[in-house]
Amino acid sequence: MTETGFWTHPLVESAGYFSVVVLCLIVSMVIFEMVTKYNNWEQIKKGNLSVAMATGGKIFGVTNIFRFSIEQHNSLFEMIGWGLFGFTLLIFAYILFEFLTPKFKVDDEIEQDNRSVGLISMVISVGLSFVIGASIQ
Repeated sequence: MTETGFWTHPLVESAGYFSVVVLCLIVSMVIFEMVTKYNNWEQIKKGNLSVAMATGGKIFGVTNIFRFSIEQHNSLFEMIGWGLFGFTLLIFAYILFEFLTPKFKVDDEIEQDNRSVGLISMVISVGLSFVIGASIQ
C-alpha cells in the first residue's frame, strides 16, 4: 500500500511543479534579456512583432522543455536539473543561429522588426525545444 501525504497529493505536486517552472521561466527570460542586444519588453511595448514572436518562441521553448522534464523525472531536483540543461541547449541554439547567419545580425534584424527573422527565430526555439525535450531522459 502506498503512503499518501500532503506533499505527494497530485494537487500539491502540480502546484509545486508549476511554481518551480514559473520561477525557472522568469530566470530564463532574464538570461535571454542579457543575451539579446535589445530590451525585449520595451520593444514589445512599442509593438515590435518580431521581438514578440522571438520572445514568445523562447517562452514556449523553455516551458516545453520543462514539460518533457516533468514527464521523464520523478524528483523535483532531477526535473529542475534536466530542464536547466535543456534551457542551456536552447541558449546555445540561439547563439548558433546568430553565428550561422553571417550575412546579417539576427538581433539587429529582430530589433528593426524584420518579421521574417522573428518568425524563423520563433520556429527555431519551438522546434528545437521538442528535440531537446525528447532527448531528456
